[in-house]
Amino acid sequence: MIVDNKYWNADNGDGTYTNPVLYTDYSDPDVCRVGEDYFMVASSFCNAPGLPVLHSKDLVNWELINYAIDKVPGEQFAKPRHGCGVWAPAIRYHEGEYIIFFPMPDEGIYVVKTKDPWGKWEEPTCLYQGKGWIDPCPFWDEDGKAYMVSAFAKSRIGFKSILHLCEITPDCLHMIGEGKHIFDGNQENQVTIEGPKMYKRNGYYYIFAPAGGVKQGWQVVMRSKNIWGPYEYKNVLMQKDTPVNGPHQGAWVTTPSGEDWFLHFQDVYAAGRIVHLQPFTWENDWPVFADEKPVMTCKKPNVGKVYPKMCVAAEDDFTNDELGLQWQWNANPQRGWYTIDKENHLTLYAVQREAASIADIPNLLLQKWHMPEFTAVAKMGIGNMQVGDVAGVINMGVAYGALGVYKTENGTALVRIYGEQQFDKEQAFSTDKIENVTSVSENTKELFFALEVKKLPSVEENTEGPYAFPIPREEVILSYSLDGQSFTKAYSFEAKAGRWVGAKEGLFCFHEGIGTSGYVQVSYFHFGDNVVYSE
Repeated sequence: MIVDNKYWNADNGDGTYTNPVLYTDYSDPDVCRVGEDYFMVASSFCNAPGLPVLHSKDLVNWELINYAIDKVPGEQFAKPRHGCGVWAPAIRYHEGEYIIFFPMPDEGIYVVKTKDPWGKWEEPTCLYQGKGWIDPCPFWDEDGKAYMVSAFAKSRIGFKSILHLCEITPDCLHMIGEGKHIFDGNQENQVTIEGPKMYKRNGYYYIFAPAGGVKQGWQVVMRSKNIWGPYEYKNVLMQKDTPVNGPHQGAWVTTPSGEDWFLHFQDVYAAGRIVHLQPFTWENDWPVFADEKPVMTCKKPNVGKVYPKMCVAAEDDFTNDELGLQWQWNANPQRGWYTIDKENHLTLYAVQREAASIADIPNLLLQKWHMPEFTAVAKMGIGNMQVGDVAGVINMGVAYGALGVYKTENGTALVRIYGEQQFDKEQAFSTDKIENVTSVSENTKELFFALEVKKLPSVEENTEGPYAFPIPREEVILSYSLDGQSFTKAYSFEAKAGRWVGAKEGLFCFHEGIGTSGYVQVSYFHFGDNVVYSE
């Protein structure tokens, strides 16, 4: 969509851009170019649909165009499995097909293909079944042979910091042998090296990979004349005196004019892992970034044309045949969760609650934060709620908070629901705290909910890596209104990222107890100026 002031846009309109190019949690981005088009994919974990596919013409202006999978493979993802599911993918174009490799750390390595990235993707196939293999990237050599470079998750397999290479069939359906380890970061001062991406240039095989940790690490480039190694390496991109901590996993792409660019993410805590674009050149067959550090403002890539400013959409009037692409469910969706039409907009049905915590309800309808600060307002019709129904807005992360209307036999109340997740061997546990805010008249047919995110002063630095940086903080404010004009604050809390993902805001509707459930109708989910609070 064309950008307006409700959305983040890095394009300065004068031939330059300012990082990040996406202030949205597109973790572990990988990018490929096909002609004059660029396609990006990112991690999606347990949220569905999964594997977001973004498109750009100039590497600065991006638009979300599709998802490669409708559901996360496996019946276990009918319920949220926070931090599990689809990890760091890689996208390549080979012999007329767009091919994505994606890992599931508890299940294996999967491959999904299409000839049309805007259209339907094929069902994923499992290339490798087993635990602990992550961050796969395919590579086809000039002789027709195909390979996959990957890494390992210590939480699943017991070790990390090692890169592995194996030969695969060119159609990506089978592995040929077990392969071998080609780089040990434990012995090369590159602890937590992961996320490898393989390329070839001037007879050298190159692997771009981050090391040192997500928030405090750096970028490594390795090269060898033999695909099996040994590989020499250099640290090529570090935070240094910039505000871009841990320049992490990403992708090398070229423009038709021959320029070289590197997209990577930066972890900014609650807002997630946002995407930056860095220029580089080559010297003595090594990539060279100016002063070995990220740039903040730069001349846009030379792609031969000037394209309009674009952005990833966030708000929705729910008048299309389907939900906007910005929306994802907390787990694999099921029939009966919602309907959408031009007359009634979005109808959310009160699904029977089975989870102990609202954070583990599958039918949370969520989207990523898309700005450093923003205000979202939802208009919700509540006239068809039944006793036991609860519906409202939520900000989801390890620390979560919701504001909703709760219909009981004793009347209708506005309630706040909040808590914080704890993890034991990748399993999330949380206990909700529920408190009444105010009563709601039985004659009330609609309510307005506001969710506001504001930056807070940093009070602490991260000093774990070679470069210190202030830890960002955000406050989430939840409020309500009867008329959509004057809002009353219900409560606020400090945001925290989810399990490997940024915080998300969205909608919920569920049913507790026995009896007939009802539904709510959401007219819109809008973004704009700060709300006006009543005294």
